[in-house]
This record gives sequence, structure tokens and C-alpha cells, in this order.
Amino acid sequence: MQIKILEEPKLEFSNGTHICPKAGIETLGVYDKNDEFRQSELRLGIVGRGEGVDLLDLWIAKCQEGIEGKESKYSNLFRGFGGFTQHHGFYAKFLYGPTLTRTIQKSELNKTLKIQSREERVKVCVDLYFDQIRFLAEHRPVDVIICVIPNDMFDALTKEKGKDEDPENNAGDSNDDKSKNSLEHNFRRLLKAKTMHLGKPLQLVLEKSLSIDTGNKGQQDDATRAWNFCTALYYKGNKTIPWRLVEETHKPKTCYVGIGFYKSRDNETVSTSLAQVFDEFGHGVILRGSPVQLDKRDRRPYMNEEQAFKLLINALNEYDHALMQMPARIVIHKSSNFREEEIRGFTRSIESKGIRMKDFVTIMESKVRLYSYEQYPPVRGTLLSLSESKAILYTKGAVNFYKTYPGMYVPSPLEIRAFEHDSSLEDLCEEVLGLTKMNWNNTQFDGRYPITLECSRKVGEIMKYVEANEKPQVSYSFYM
Repeated sequence: MQIKILEEPKLEFSNGTHICPKAGIETLGVYDKNDEFRQSELRLGIVGRGEGVDLLDLWIAKCQEGIEGKESKYSNLFRGFGGFTQHHGFYAKFLYGPTLTRTIQKSELNKTLKIQSREERVKVCVDLYFDQIRFLAEHRPVDVIICVIPNDMFDALTKEKGKDEDPENNAGDSNDDKSKNSLEHNFRRLLKAKTMHLGKPLQLVLEKSLSIDTGNKGQQDDATRAWNFCTALYYKGNKTIPWRLVEETHKPKTCYVGIGFYKSRDNETVSTSLAQVFDEFGHGVILRGSPVQLDKRDRRPYMNEEQAFKLLINALNEYDHALMQMPARIVIHKSSNFREEEIRGFTRSIESKGIRMKDFVTIMESKVRLYSYEQYPPVRGTLLSLSESKAILYTKGAVNFYKTYPGMYVPSPLEIRAFEHDSSLEDLCEEVLGLTKMNWNNTQFDGRYPITLECSRKVGEIMKYVEANEKPQVSYSFYM
């Protein structure tokens, strides 16, 4: 056994590199600043009731001006937001106003709140928003559409009060309101799936989250909320990336593939496979696979050889179509162990494309814990190598740049298992650590899972609502 601490991976921006997305954007500019096809004006469509639209207008204006950081001795963690302007940072501005806004009548919303069935309330509310979203997508030149959700409507769509007040994660999800044979009805997921064919990414926000300095317990400070809000809108509306991992020229061109599974809305149908394909810079596409079987022993989903072959062949074809070349190396991430038939199928597809290097990596929660003599838990990047193919990696933990541990609970590490691997285990762990920083929905850089698997979870939540005969969007911006 051997313990070492991996260096925090650097990110590339327009004028240099930095480990922190916030500091990098503010001082070095977004990575794609010099892209001639980048949009420096983002047109925001807005849907909501009158009061919510007014709150959003004030919040966007505040974001454009800039917001001071929270008073704290941890200034790097609670960094102020320098504003969303064309002069620095994002080098872009928001365009919004009455022409790009559709207001939902308060009386219509009140009617939905009186419907007895929660499932029916969800469907009616989705239809209310869908009608206005469709108008903006078809008749207005919008890049991304913000849906403002009234507080009482959010409460009416979910019974899990206080569990998660972010509608981008939990609007309308109520597990205790579902009988065994009922369909899942989640407002956010259903709305994103239903509007997907319109080709405009959505951003959902709660009215209560738009109030400045609310003092709500558990709510992020204003500057942090502005960072996450504006970065997500920039990525969704611009279809380019605000930062990327630093390219290591000595390494072969790599394609990262995250393999995930999801169940149908009735929770009864066999899981379906999906793949997220990323190049080393973070550009990615989403692919839906076929229904798969469950292992009789541990009830985990798996693919047979032919399913694994076809899924990866389709993924590689998409990669070739996007970049007009094949990668020199394939890395596959899964949250479960690789079965022999999966390895055979993946290997066949890789060899058929003439790709020489491959790494099949399982990433799952570990039961092993390390303890530090210091005040804080182990440092993010702590790596315990157990063998040539098995290691424990802390992606959450104390962060030297923040000078603290930015979490509420004792962090649990990940177990990294390499099944077929041409790269060293340490190199694979360094890649996992870097890919935890490629989530443009969060500017705090200590993500737990790599984007390959984080994306898998987000995509599966929405994909279960997309009809089998409907072609899903391939961009992550429609799922996050």
C-alpha cells in the first residue's frame, strides 16, 4: 500500500491556467473568448408569473453589476462575483426584456394548485409552461429559456419539503407519493423532456432563490449563486465551454466514455443503457442504448456482448463525426464492475476502429476511510494505492486553495478499479480528479464524481421521460 497526494488539476482559460473556475474566469477570461463563433450576447427567454418575472429581472441586473463576496476568512471559497459584462470575465452580456418574456396568468396557476391528484397537478403545470416555452422557441430568437417557479407551486408539486430547494434537482419529485405501480411524475424532468425537441435548453429557478440576501438557512450566498447561475446560462446558451482541462501534449488523444443505466418511470422495466462521450477538453455527446438485463445475484444492470459492442461503436462514430478523427485511446467509466461479456464487446468495437490503447475503469463509493491528524479530513487528491488495479481516491476533502474543508459531512472516498488498462492506476486517478472539475453547473471545483458519471445520472433522470421513438438531444446542456 502507498499513499500520496495528487496535485490539483489545472484548468485552461483564455489567457492562462488556474485551478479554480471562479478565479480563472475573473482574471483570465472564459476559455472560448477568442472563438470567432462564440456569442457575446445571450438572449434569455423568460417564462413565469408576473411577480417571478420581476424578481428575475432584478436578479439578472444584480448579476450584471457584480456582487461582493460573503464576509469570511475563506475568501477563495466565497469569492465575489465581478459581474456578467463584455469587458472582463465572461466577456458577454445578457439580452432580455418584455419581447422575450411570456407571462403565465396567476389565475391559471391557482387553478392547478386546487387539483387533488399530485400527478395531475404536475402534468397541468408542465403544459402551462410548455405552451409559453414553445412560443418563445418558435417565434423569438432566444438562446436559453429561464422558467421561474412560484414557491406555492413548487410546494404543490412535491411533498418532500425542505429536502432540496433547487428546482433543477427536485421540482415535483415525491417518492412517498408513488404507489408501487404508479408512474414517476417529476415536473423538472418531464418539462425538460417534453421541450427537448424545441432545441432550446432550460434553466429552472425558484422565486425564493431570486431574493437578494434572503438569509434563508442552507441557501448559498448571493455571490456563489451568481457564479453558478451565470456559468450555467453561459454554457447552455453559448454551446461552448468556459474552461477546459489543460492539454497534455505528450499524451495520446483520448475519448472518455461514461456508461450509465436508468429505469423506466414505472420502476419496473429493465434498465436502459446510455453513453456520454467526451473528448479531453470536455466537449461531449449523449447516446441512448438498448434495454438491458439485471444480474440475478446483485440486481445490477449489465450489457451482453452485442449490446456493449453496438453502444461503443455508436459512441465512436459520434466522436468521429464531431472531431473528424478517431481517438488514439479510449477510457470507459462505469459505476459497476465490468463483466466479461461487456469487456469482449467493448474490446471488439475498439479493435474494429483501429484504436490501440484502452482503459476500463469502475468508479464506486468506497467503504474504506482514512483519518487525518489535522483538524480537517484528508486532503482532496489523497490517493491510497492498494494494488496495481485498485485504489482509494478522495475527490472530496480538505482543499488547500480554500484553506478549509468546504463540506458539512465527513467525506467518503471513491474506489477506483482498473479492469483492462494500458495506463497506470495513478494516471487513471489523476484523470478522474480532473474530470470532477468539468461540471459547468457548479463553480466550486471539488466535485465528487467525474463528469462522465455525473452526466450519466443527470441524463438518466431526463431520458426516462423521452419516448422511445423520439430522438433525444445529444448535448449535456439539455439535461443539466
